[in-house]
Amino acid sequence: MYQRESTARVLNTVGRVRVWYAVLVLIMVVFGIRLFYLQVIKHDFYKKAALSDQLKEYQIPAQRGIILAHDGSDEVPIVLNENSYTLFADPTFIKDPPGDAKKVQALIGGDASNYEKQMKLDTHYAVLAKKLSEDQKNKLDALNIKGLGTRAVPERTYPQGDLAAQLLGFVNDDGVGKYGVEQALNLTLAGKPGQLKAITDAQGVPLVANKDNIITEPQNGKQVVLTIDLSMQRQLEDILKGGLDHAISKSGSALIIDANSGAVKAMANYPTYNPAQFYNVSDSSVFNDAAVSSPLEVGSVMKTLTTPAALDQHAITPNQTFYDPGVWTIDGAKVTDIEEDGGPGTRSITDILTYSLNTGATWMLMQMGGGQINQKARDAWHDYMVNHFQLGKPTGIEQGYEASGYIPDPDNGTGLNIQYANTAFGQGMTATPIQMGAAVSSVVNGGTYYKPYLVDQTIDSQGKTHTTKPTVVRSDTVASSVSDSLRTMMEAVVARNNPHALRAGYSVGGKTGTAQIAKPTGGYYDDLYNGTYVGFVGGDKPEYVIIVRVNEPKIPGYAGTQAAAPIFASLSNMLIDNFNVLPKS
Repeated sequence: MYQRESTARVLNTVGRVRVWYAVLVLIMVVFGIRLFYLQVIKHDFYKKAALSDQLKEYQIPAQRGIILAHDGSDEVPIVLNENSYTLFADPTFIKDPPGDAKKVQALIGGDASNYEKQMKLDTHYAVLAKKLSEDQKNKLDALNIKGLGTRAVPERTYPQGDLAAQLLGFVNDDGVGKYGVEQALNLTLAGKPGQLKAITDAQGVPLVANKDNIITEPQNGKQVVLTIDLSMQRQLEDILKGGLDHAISKSGSALIIDANSGAVKAMANYPTYNPAQFYNVSDSSVFNDAAVSSPLEVGSVMKTLTTPAALDQHAITPNQTFYDPGVWTIDGAKVTDIEEDGGPGTRSITDILTYSLNTGATWMLMQMGGGQINQKARDAWHDYMVNHFQLGKPTGIEQGYEASGYIPDPDNGTGLNIQYANTAFGQGMTATPIQMGAAVSSVVNGGTYYKPYLVDQTIDSQGKTHTTKPTVVRSDTVASSVSDSLRTMMEAVVARNNPHALRAGYSVGGKTGTAQIAKPTGGYYDDLYNGTYVGFVGGDKPEYVIIVRVNEPKIPGYAGTQAAAPIFASLSNMLIDNFNVLPKS
């Protein structure tokens, strides 16, 4: 009995040992699998996690693409890059703020007390100075002050000075393009930054920064070649400035566009600024490319669009005459002409342009409605303004802050008939010079509306070139026969009103505009006007269209005739003399 109980106890003990042994083996297997998972399968993950406090990620800036322009047969840089340097401090490492501030001030000037103040801030990064030269940077680095450092900041430089400043725009301190081409093509020019990682000490100070730590290489921005011709741009700017001085005007714009492609060859505004020192400009409005971003009531240059619209609808014919009463009463308001036009009488279509007859433009709008201004007339004229001539919408040119302008709704509002009568001679609507340039190009080149553009080519970092092809927005703006008639009429206007623009053997046509300036509260000023001029120059066909805008000239006489027309004459002669305009065959 005793022996059986002893044997049972031994068997139970052995069983328990075997169970615990099995459990221990199972635990060891689980731990082994877990260690294999952690040390082999998840090795990279936990290695990164172990280094997370010492591994910092940095951005490698991409080089911004340079901008070039044509200069005859050459392509010349107009915007380049160079480094300036920013001085910064990590105040947690600065041991002697007053002494270190004086050392910095001795090398770069400035206010030592301000440097000391920055060195005492509760932060790990305080900027002490910007836009330092490489020589200043080297001297600061030689101080070897712990907690003081410099970093390179790429900046734009302008080898052509302030030439085409508003067209180009600038790059702000954050590396973002503002205004002009720099804003419109910011992503194209900026490229994509790369990334690197560097082992740091406990304070986050980099210990290693070499090629082995680069995760992603930066993709440099594309180079951009503009359609602008630098020589033409320089001469346009000089002529514009001289013309504004002569007209006693503080501001204005001018542009030259290729009538057969939409390529802008020169575009300028005054006053201007130095893009290399944009931070010194107190009035930010000077940054705007007014030729693109500042719509105005264009005045009688609008008749170069009203006339072909009426001709294209067969509402009138080129050789038609009509009786002009000298005044029309519409919606209780009167449309009249200037006294020098000679009063009532029989007029031709060419007379409407030559004498700039507001009553004539109103009469053409009436013909679009079957003899009176009505819904039919408004709808027809609205269709031509918006759909044929693309007014009231951005052109899509590569410029920041392009404006749409304003074309009134033909169906909604009060006094619609008189409002539309006003639009026929360029009041009660607005457009930018670039919109008018593209529209007038389409009615003198045979009826093709080309999208205006400024970028001729883009070139990526591998040297692959993309060339911009002219974009046809509409090929039937007006019939080619209408275009022929309009050119003849515009040539007659120049022959009578702007003889300084005439050149034997060449085709030069144009039209003035004098527009009253609207009051913010409604109505118009009696003594403030803008002068405009639109015209073309060429031989057998127009090569260039020119738009001129002069704001509030003080010269006596009509703003379009006395202020804008002389600028057009100088520009058209400049093109013939210097830019190989082909004469008539």
